[in-house]
Amino acid sequence: MKFMKLGTKPDSFQSDENCIRYVASDLATDVVVNVGDVKFYLHKFPLLSKSDRLQKLIAATINEQSDNEINIPDIPGGPPAFEICAKFCYGMTVTLNAYNVVAARCAAEYLEMYESIESGNLVYKLEVFLNSSVLRSWKDSIIVLQTTKTFHPWSEDVKIVARCLESIALKAAVEPARVDWSYTYNRRKVHNNGVVARDWWVEDLAELSIDLYKRVISTIRSKGGVVAPEVIGEALEVYAAKRRIQTDDDVDEQRFLFETLISLLPSEKQSVSCGFLIKLLISSVSLVGCGVEEDVRRKLSRRIGEKLEEANVDDLLLIRASSEGCETVYDIDIVDNLIDEFITYTQKRHERDCSDIINQGNVSASDSSKAVVAKLIDGYLAEISRVEVNFSTSKFIAIAEKVSCFPRSSHDGVYRAIDMFLKQHPGITKSEKKTICRLMDCRKLSPEACGHAVQNERLPLRVVVQILFFEQVRATAKPSLPPSGSHGSSRTTTEEECDSVTATTEETTRDKTSSSDKTKAKGVVMSRIFSKLWTGKDRDGVGDVSSSDTSESPGSATTVDDKSSPSSRRRRSSS
Repeated sequence: MKFMKLGTKPDSFQSDENCIRYVASDLATDVVVNVGDVKFYLHKFPLLSKSDRLQKLIAATINEQSDNEINIPDIPGGPPAFEICAKFCYGMTVTLNAYNVVAARCAAEYLEMYESIESGNLVYKLEVFLNSSVLRSWKDSIIVLQTTKTFHPWSEDVKIVARCLESIALKAAVEPARVDWSYTYNRRKVHNNGVVARDWWVEDLAELSIDLYKRVISTIRSKGGVVAPEVIGEALEVYAAKRRIQTDDDVDEQRFLFETLISLLPSEKQSVSCGFLIKLLISSVSLVGCGVEEDVRRKLSRRIGEKLEEANVDDLLLIRASSEGCETVYDIDIVDNLIDEFITYTQKRHERDCSDIINQGNVSASDSSKAVVAKLIDGYLAEISRVEVNFSTSKFIAIAEKVSCFPRSSHDGVYRAIDMFLKQHPGITKSEKKTICRLMDCRKLSPEACGHAVQNERLPLRVVVQILFFEQVRATAKPSLPPSGSHGSSRTTTEEECDSVTATTEETTRDKTSSSDKTKAKGVVMSRIFSKLWTGKDRDGVGDVSSSDTSESPGSATTVDDKSSPSSRRRRSSS
């Protein structure tokens, strides 16, 4: 930290009781200055030689023939700041630093300690210290800016705030390679060879109050794009994490924090992470009724929908701010709305791309985003089925159907979501089970998923037989099997044939067994079909298929970089 010493004489200010300060001297004091609740017993000559305002006040006491006592209750900085100015007048040693320079500068301005009164006066010396030392230091500039709030509007009038903002903004815009000053950077990021990160400044600024922070970020952005929007977005995210919005705090303060962060968000799509936008959306919901406009929430939802593919399952597990009057602990409606926004965005982009031949290459990018979102929602449905007891069948189907037409390389994620829902909701009806299972394309299950599904007692028999049928077709007639589409239902001519097999099987089971023996019959039928399946696989040269315990569905082995929440998976070999 930079500092400056003024004066050479020893400090002879002393205290008499709590509220009296005086100068120890052989000369009797001849003026009393009341600053707040403190009385200063001083000498006129040193004060009059440096302060134009004190000259006027003391002259007024002489004209009024009073007892040489003057009052300055409104001096910025109060008694401590006045004492710095008084010591300067006496030539006593005073140490100035980033913490007290603003108080001294504002007090000197109040006392009118200008060059016109005496050359080398306090205002001049403080300006030299500020411009040549303090404002050239990164951390000192931040400290000074923080202290200016106490001395408003004096700090604004003497341009200290404006100069601090400019100094900080210029340093934040410097090329990282040129940063040679101390700064705070505690986040876990690896930068080899001592390279300075381009977001080196965000943690230090996170210590500012929200009003000053807003002015700093606005000043940085006014530099014409020198600082990348992604860095601005990261800075806002770090600040929001430190100033977490809490509904039980002061409502006006929290609303101002939220609205300020929203106003500072860069408009560029990739500048802010999807997870951060979702957190802001949650905050807007928690502040409903506190003055946050519905339009703000709509804009946030729209922006999240445009980049929903960047989210992960944890981002979407949104606990309600208040579960009073709600059946579910998690806010599933928000996720439902975000999917709608994503669909609307992709439709508009598709229409725009198709109308412009030059940009038709973006259509594949749209399909790629849909594939990522499909995997995301599959993972979300599996996880929310596990943690939300009151997740209804209708809601599960409604969400799953919205992404059912999205391209998928595999339906393992759909199967895992269905399996988890059936496991956590064993009381649903047979009809509901069939409706849920229609969301899955049996032809697009991996061998691992098929191996798990055929042993899954939670699935309807009809679905199990369909899976076995398609698995056998795939194993024995791969060259002649037509490629399956990217989306749509699994209801095909081949499946209809499989349905007839299923119906026959079920009829045979009903004729030969009582209701108490249906499970055994199902096992017999499955064993026979399994035998044919494994025989076919052996002929085709396909090795054993690994299957898992029926309590858990396959996940990590069937998808790469799946964003869904991990769940325990246990596998055992099936031969």
